[in-house]
Amino acid sequence: MHDELTRVDMDKLRRELEYREKELMPQILEEVKTARSFGDLSENFEYKAAKAEQRKNMSRIRYLKQMLASAVVIDADSAGDVAGLFDTVGLFLEDDEEEITVRFVTTLRQNALEGLISKESPLGQAVLGHKVGERVYVQVSNEYGYWAVIRSIEKGTDDESLEISAY
Repeated sequence: MHDELTRVDMDKLRRELEYREKELMPQILEEVKTARSFGDLSENFEYKAAKAEQRKNMSRIRYLKQMLASAVVIDADSAGDVAGLFDTVGLFLEDDEEEITVRFVTTLRQNALEGLISKESPLGQAVLGHKVGERVYVQVSNEYGYWAVIRSIEKGTDDESLEISAY
């Protein structure tokens, strides 16, 4: 399986990997060495905390390497009249009689609390590629779905402003 990421996503992953390997890892190793010098390791909280931080960093490094190795680079451009990646879309949810605004992003940058919705989510899959005025069905599960009407599309670009998620 692979993740579909943009060039900006890939650049962000590479920069984080380089930082973690070349800057953060030596700092953490020094913290481990310093904490080890405090004595009895069985009751040494500083040592345990430093080792936990080391494991966390190594886990993130493995994750970043796996993402870079398995990712497929995609183009973020879309036609001017359809909802595409990085566009901000106004939707009317018929069941709730509610207007919402979301921005569609790659899975790596999703954050539903900030209205950043993954292109691979049920909402993303239903809306992307459709035009203003179209009514789309969002299939959430086998038992549940809902209708949404696309009210507006504001074209966006893939920029550096959106952070990549921790995991």
